[in-house]
Amino acid sequence: MLKELTRRTLLRGGTAVAGVAVMDLSSTGRLLAQYTPSDLHARPLPVKRRFTSLAVERTIAKTRAEIRDPQLATMFENCFPNTLDTTVFPGTFDGKPDTFVITGDIDAMWLRDSSAQVTPYLPYAKQDPALAKLIEGVIRRQARLVTLDPYANSFMRSEDAKPLSWSVHDRTDMKPSVGERKWEIDSLCYTVRLAHAYWKAVGDTAPFDERWHTAARTIVKTFREQQRKDNPGPYHFQRQEWNPTDTLTGSGFGAPAKSNGMIFSMFRPSDDACVYPLFVPANLFAVRSLRQLAEMAKAIAHDDALAEDATRLADEVAAAVAAHGIVERPEFGKIFAYEVDGYGNALCMDDANAPGLLSLALLECVEVDDPMYQRTRRFALSEANPYFYRGKIAEGIGGPHVGDGYIWPMSIIVRALTSKDDTEIEQCLRWLRNTTAGTNFMHEAFWKDDAAKFTRPWFAWANTLFGELILRVHAERPHLLTKSYM
Repeated sequence: MLKELTRRTLLRGGTAVAGVAVMDLSSTGRLLAQYTPSDLHARPLPVKRRFTSLAVERTIAKTRAEIRDPQLATMFENCFPNTLDTTVFPGTFDGKPDTFVITGDIDAMWLRDSSAQVTPYLPYAKQDPALAKLIEGVIRRQARLVTLDPYANSFMRSEDAKPLSWSVHDRTDMKPSVGERKWEIDSLCYTVRLAHAYWKAVGDTAPFDERWHTAARTIVKTFREQQRKDNPGPYHFQRQEWNPTDTLTGSGFGAPAKSNGMIFSMFRPSDDACVYPLFVPANLFAVRSLRQLAEMAKAIAHDDALAEDATRLADEVAAAVAAHGIVERPEFGKIFAYEVDGYGNALCMDDANAPGLLSLALLECVEVDDPMYQRTRRFALSEANPYFYRGKIAEGIGGPHVGDGYIWPMSIIVRALTSKDDTEIEQCLRWLRNTTAGTNFMHEAFWKDDAAKFTRPWFAWANTLFGELILRVHAERPHLLTKSYM
């Protein structure tokens, strides 16, 4: 079925589910071969689940009983526990919790995805010690990985594992256990976000030992390197690839940009190369993460110097975004640009992946009621955004990663999570309910006119995020779950 797996071709198309059992048994194929095609339409049987949390199960049962629409209820029951059911591999390292988290159909751990996949379970961790240990293991694993290589976006299970097949010949400083080495600001931001959220939710400081302290210092150091004030820094990357978004220009150092206090990012959270290296959403995410890191450095590590350094850097990046990351659009007014180059050029678009413009409020980079965000949100959800699509079955944001006309369910979920309007949230729930192609799971993307044309049947981040949406609606707008969404 697939001679060589690549990030873009992996399981593309609605026929992927039927072909699971006959895939080439690469590492990803072996993982998928554990499950029958019916498993990709329903939650795995208890005996096949990777981890079970009684607190999460109680929440699923209680919430499902209060969802009137049976299909929406089934989707919630399938999706919310999907990360725990299928993607976590708990163990120990040096006698302490260690958890490896795969994305689903890719047998590797992305710093971004793994953080986002387990964060929605934090409200239940204090009442479930085993779940808390599982998430502690993710934090500890991430601290080791960041210390190993802060420029890498994904990692393999062990140091002797080969990189991901599409990364084997990359021209960059590959290190043992690195799966792919694309420099994305948000990879480091997500590790801080998870650590900070765990600390606040559980009140446990056990994961924040000297290794985590070293990782925290490494994050600040890397962000400063990539301000590129004096030189381009150590990171470079090139790949022999037909798709230009999978490699970098400028001898591997990226497109030209003027140093202005913002942090350079070579790739977006979609793993696509930036057009302009000053990626505004990730810089705003970095500001938020640096302030969280400073709080933890002071309160837990008692490192006032690190806290002050992180705060200074956050202030500097915030000021630079305010000075260089905002553009005026006649139809919207002042909005955040997606990317800028420091020379006055700006790219106005949005991509479904988070961080993006739409997800800024979800990631608490801005307040949802902030006028700048609201104007930017209107832009992102309009046809002024080249990656916003209206089709016969839904509307939403896609991006260059999958291609023209493909809507990411994640963008619809984020739209609902950043809305205060019942009608808009209802519409998002209806689109999500009616675009799973009968699988009752989220996918990476689907064709705007036909949900049967979708990519990636096993994408845990989107599944868990959908569960988070239902729980948010249940807590804040329970009346919306008393409706039918056919």
